[in-house]
Amino acid sequence: MAFETPYEALIGLRYTAARKPGGGNRFISFISLISMLGLALGVAALIVVLSVMNGFQKELRTRILGVAAHVQISGPEGELADWPGVAAAAARLPGVAAAAPYVQQQGMLSLAGQVKGVLVRGILPGDEERVADFARHMKAGRLTHLRPGEFGIVLGAELAYALRAFEGDKVTLIAPQGMVTPAAVLPRMKQFTVVGIFEVGMFEYDSGLALIQLEDAQRLYQMDAAVSGVRLKLDDLFAAPAVARAAGEALRTVAPELRATDWTRSHANFFRAVAIEKNMMFLILLLIVAVAAFNIVSTLVMTVTDKRADIAILRTLGASPGSIMRIFIIQGTLIGVIGLALGVAGGVALALNVETVVPFLERLFGIQFLAKDVYYISDLPSDLHWADVWVIAVTSFTLTVLATLYPSWRAARVNPAEALRYE
Repeated sequence: MAFETPYEALIGLRYTAARKPGGGNRFISFISLISMLGLALGVAALIVVLSVMNGFQKELRTRILGVAAHVQISGPEGELADWPGVAAAAARLPGVAAAAPYVQQQGMLSLAGQVKGVLVRGILPGDEERVADFARHMKAGRLTHLRPGEFGIVLGAELAYALRAFEGDKVTLIAPQGMVTPAAVLPRMKQFTVVGIFEVGMFEYDSGLALIQLEDAQRLYQMDAAVSGVRLKLDDLFAAPAVARAAGEALRTVAPELRATDWTRSHANFFRAVAIEKNMMFLILLLIVAVAAFNIVSTLVMTVTDKRADIAILRTLGASPGSIMRIFIIQGTLIGVIGLALGVAGGVALALNVETVVPFLERLFGIQFLAKDVYYISDLPSDLHWADVWVIAVTSFTLTVLATLYPSWRAARVNPAEALRYE
């Protein structure tokens, strides 16, 4: 046995690279090369596409969670009276980086005949900057310009565009809570000054969110000293479900009717859709790899047909059917491993440089893949996960090995007498 393995490997290697001057093996070698390149192309495409989808997923998650909370603790019926105690208790929980109160209500904004329904969020700018990323998305003004009693407002970019509002303009905010007068119940209205405009890149927030100072929101919506809830930022956003459960249990003694929700629940459908799309793309592109891997079947079948006389001679010299089978398994596996190595190297290199390669191609051909006036994410992001690379490599290698079994089994069944009859 110690002697069999080297000669099987050497013969398999020789068959892979063999070329006859007369051309007998050139076509088979050409098919082997095509099989390698096909497998390399499929593996590289799979790595790059999954990396780009990971990049989109990460970018969208960053933009959503730059505005939404990792964990949100809300009070019964939308009001939380003892919010300082709740915020302090929540901030002490393991994994919680910061806590900030908020008031969240519906409203309507009016300016020069333009009216838009909005979600109004009352915040403390200093605390909000620790749990959200509004500060780095400000197109005009600053979040700290929201001061109590001055009735300033910060608008999303799309909302400001729809209202034709600019920094310094006066907008009227109409609250659904009414004022009872002898004549009728009138809506509560207050004039606010636009002190800032933000753009986070998510239409939902850019077109429908307005920020005001917490005390101004409490006064407008008649909430006294209460708030709607407390928003938490975590050290690890993927720990949000566990922290939400821990917060619900720990704060039950402070207020039994508190409700803690995390971002995986509030945006469950969106992120589930992205995950399903990624899995489907993996399966679709894996078919390309499978086709390339099973091209090895045709390569080996032709090699077995071409090498029938060689197989017969090896059998007459004492080679066992198992040895013959191992020769062709080694040949097919070698083709697959070379193609797999080229594909992984090329795919990883391209995935790590997508943000450089794509702009180069756009300049070269004078096109733009993701137009800024159509897509909020105009740059093609990439986030390479080595776990994905390992799954792709192992799956592709498995398909390659499976593709070698049938031709190798046929080679092992060659009858020496029949093969040498016409030689």
